[in-house]
Amino acid sequence: MDEWQPGRLPHYLETRTSPKKNRERRHPRCYKTPNVNSPGHSLLILIPAYNEEERIAPVLREFAEYYGREFPGRVEIFVVLNGCRDNTLGVVQRLAKEFPVIRHLNFPDPIGKGGALIEGLKLASIAELIGYVDADGATSPEAFHALVRKLDDTGADCAIGSRWLPESVLHQSQTALRRFISRGFHTIVESLLHMGIKDTQCPAKLLRRDAALKIHSQLLIADLAFDVNLLYSLKRAGLSVVELPIEWTDKVGSKVTQSLMRSSLVMFLSVVRLRLIHSPLYRWLSPPLRPVEAWLYKKLRAPLRPSAPPVK
Repeated sequence: MDEWQPGRLPHYLETRTSPKKNRERRHPRCYKTPNVNSPGHSLLILIPAYNEEERIAPVLREFAEYYGREFPGRVEIFVVLNGCRDNTLGVVQRLAKEFPVIRHLNFPDPIGKGGALIEGLKLASIAELIGYVDADGATSPEAFHALVRKLDDTGADCAIGSRWLPESVLHQSQTALRRFISRGFHTIVESLLHMGIKDTQCPAKLLRRDAALKIHSQLLIADLAFDVNLLYSLKRAGLSVVELPIEWTDKVGSKVTQSLMRSSLVMFLSVVRLRLIHSPLYRWLSPPLRPVEAWLYKKLRAPLRPSAPPVK
């Protein structure tokens, strides 16, 4: 894949002659004139996936049926496969034959959930609204659609779901240990970055196209702290972020729960790294810190930001 530049589509979507004609040919669903009952926006939904063979099929089916009905002709659902070692790719390909709105990017080598979203956000130019949810179905299609509606109501550049607002509906709460670690992580993030956001980690987020394109080059965190990186970049760019109640169901078998302590340490290091990157001292600290950073991430089996792996 060619090196990505802000405002430029990946090479396989890039216009060659007539931009309007070529966009319509390559992506008729995104540029088709909606009927009178259609919403006014085109929508791109990203779903990062790592070894989700057992549970991604019903989630994809539910999203494809719902948004095919609610956003007729104006939705794309991209599954971004991140180093899957099971048959997730085969499941996605099978569902894509049934639902044309489903497409995928496949990265054979692990690039992390954040890395998958960094790559997926390179497609931001093909839709007016770009959002993402997890592959486990914790966020229902209806709950994500509520973010779409409320983003328009608020006029913000980004809307994020928050499980820590009083109005949120939690059908299945996190375990006590996960809640404890979550609040501890929140305290660290707020102490270092002062964003005033109660729930940075809820994987239900929606951005306007211009906002996604503006901050893409600042997305440096490929692990689970990607959400912090995204929100901090939006805040630094002077873009507005609104935190909204969400309907949420915590899912058994979460990848975070399975490696909770290691994931928490990686996320802590990434938040510290993010703070240092935006420190005026980083230009002097960077050379000696880089080899230490690479060693730590390797030991913790955590991904660094992907460069340009192959895209399908």
